[in-house]
Amino acid sequence: MKRIMLWSIMTFAATGFNAQKSDNSLKKAFQNKFYIGTAMNLDQIHGTDTKSVDIIKKQFSSIVAENCMKSMYLQPKEGQFFFDDADQFVEFGDKNKMFIIGHTLIWHSQAPDWFFTDKNGNNVSSKVLKQRMKDHITTIVSRYKGRVKGWDVVNEAILEDGSYRKSKFYEILGEEFIPLAFQYAQEADPNAELYYNDYNEWHPGKVKTVTQLVKNLKAKGIRIDAVGMQAHIGMDSPSIGEYEKAILDYAKAGVKVNITELDISALPSPWGTSANISDKVQYDEKMNPYRNGLPKDVQIQWENRYEDFFKLFLKHKKNIRRVTLWGVSDNLSWKNDFPIKGRTDYPLLFDRQYKSKPIVGKLIRLAEEGR
Repeated sequence: MKRIMLWSIMTFAATGFNAQKSDNSLKKAFQNKFYIGTAMNLDQIHGTDTKSVDIIKKQFSSIVAENCMKSMYLQPKEGQFFFDDADQFVEFGDKNKMFIIGHTLIWHSQAPDWFFTDKNGNNVSSKVLKQRMKDHITTIVSRYKGRVKGWDVVNEAILEDGSYRKSKFYEILGEEFIPLAFQYAQEADPNAELYYNDYNEWHPGKVKTVTQLVKNLKAKGIRIDAVGMQAHIGMDSPSIGEYEKAILDYAKAGVKVNITELDISALPSPWGTSANISDKVQYDEKMNPYRNGLPKDVQIQWENRYEDFFKLFLKHKKNIRRVTLWGVSDNLSWKNDFPIKGRTDYPLLFDRQYKSKPIVGKLIRLAEEGR
């Protein structure tokens, strides 16, 4: 009898513990720290990837559109807007009470050619490009006014050395295109948060130019609420110290920081490495060492890397508005096949079977401990 009672008590305790554990989530753990979010692709937006959708609903408090709100999809031809996917994305966010982010209004990449050229294929005048920018931004931001809470207004306009990217926007309008974009967005929805977003956002030259950009916008009375730090991180770079300095520099300029596209690659970086064509097979093998999963020691190093960055984010939570993962599970990450076809990477919090990795529990504990 005592054995049965003891077994029953142990079973109840274990069941209760597991039930309590199942209620834990990233969004609950971080709810008093900052929004925790993910990017959504079309299968998730339209509900066909049900496993991902279940994870998103349970784990995340914020969403951003991975592709469907970029200009080439929203306005493939001048004056012809396609809103079906974006509408569904915003509806999903509304229904699930998410902090919705629009990405991105002005970006040199994934922009339709018509944006910059006339019927003869020549660059349009500055006057024409300004009007096209205004029409595009006003139409989109106005449509989702009050529903999309923040916009990546301009994306990736500054290079690592601090110079401006020589995009078509820059070629035709010069530096003016950035304040114009923010002005148009502010006029379309005065209450939406407005962001500048970039990668390699910790490089000193880029930090210097972006912080000056923030100051210039504020001096003109143009709204900018945060700098988006994409946070596509490797195992060795950037260092925690380099990243912390960038966060503090942006905060000193008078804006919040968004961690906007977080993923941590476990693979060696191919950048700065050259290989002869005859050595390509050997090179590809070296750059793709974990086709069948991460070795235990690498997995531990990768988890430690994630923990170190989340400790940093929690340390500066007063300056951080949002932390967004760039995707849900490893099988869906853009890091696969990049920049070498066939690469198999493991940069996200959920594995290829949509199961949470041990790092999820570790991050929840970090947040609950208040670090």
